Amino acid sequence: MTVRLPRPLRPGDVVGVTAPSSGVPAPLVPRLDVAVDVLSRRGLRVRVGACVVDRPGLRHGEHVSAPAAERAAELQAMLLDPEVRAVVPPWGGELAVEVLPLLDWDALAAAEPTWLVGYSDTSTLTLALTTRLGWATLHGPNLLDTPYRVPEPLLPWLDVASAPTGTALAQGPSRRHRAEGFDDWEADPAVSEPTHDRTGTWELLDPGAGPVRARGRLLGGCVETTSILAGTPYGDVPAFAAAHAGDDGLLLHLEAGGDGATDVARDLWRMRLAGWFDVASAVLVGRTGAPASGSFTQHDAVRSALAGLDVPVVVDVDCGHVPPQLALVDGALAEVVVDPAAGERRLVQHLR
Repeated sequence: MTVRLPRPLRPGDVVGVTAPSSGVPAPLVPRLDVAVDVLSRRGLRVRVGACVVDRPGLRHGEHVSAPAAERAAELQAMLLDPEVRAVVPPWGGELAVEVLPLLDWDALAAAEPTWLVGYSDTSTLTLALTTRLGWATLHGPNLLDTPYRVPEPLLPWLDVASAPTGTALAQGPSRRHRAEGFDDWEADPAVSEPTHDRTGTWELLDPGAGPVRARGRLLGGCVETTSILAGTPYGDVPAFAAAHAGDDGLLLHLEAGGDGATDVARDLWRMRLAGWFDVASAVLVGRTGAPASGSFTQHDAVRSALAGLDVPVVVDVDCGHVPPQLALVDGALAEVVVDPAAGERRLVQHLR
């Protein structure tokens, strides 16, 4: 079976905006408007759904945009509408998992794939669409991050989703100049400035392990949210690898959103016990601002879960909750090279 790649975005296409997890609070609606305008200026038509802006008085309203049934219905309607070529939530949240059992998976399986774009809790949904349906999805900036210019050689998600089928897209560590006090981000003044800790360095977890040169199907997401899918029909990673990866295996990209290191270690162990790392050709770990647990660091969490496995690990990669971010097509065949001694750090993904 081949991974089903959504067709490239074109001017005039409709982009659906819905929040299958957290909605946008009223004070941030101007930021939402700016992000929508960015899409419109790219020649795209934007359809903003009813499940986007927070509703006063909704039960656990600060965590969701609408009741689960409404969120699921709106997401499904957009994914099944042949006019909608991409669905981009404003951001992630906490409870996208409530949506999964309410989707009509048979109807989705029969439909033409649509781009689903985002990270954080959105990766709960992208992982399920990719593993269960074989749809390629796009792990990258959410809608409210879209107005920010992505520093080279990273690629904006809009450019990746618009790239012609057959394109090979090369990216590498973000080029930043913090030592010179230069901020490489450009944003509309109506949008608050992003926060960022440091540039991605793309180093080896074990510097003595030698250079990493690996190939595989990209797959991954936020550790705290995707780990709950391990061992379920929505996150059967070994089955996806058997159907789509062949001898190449998977390039897993994982990042911690904010949980402490011991919690992240448990999440990673859940993935390991479900066989995720058994089919990995390499693991890419996003840089994070998540805290240590005493002297037990986030890198220690990775070492704990991958101990004894012959899987190369690259850390401090530009993906996840600390911008800027790679735009990664989950399901795409990719190659990663990290050879610090030779000064080589690159990821090439093939849209085919």
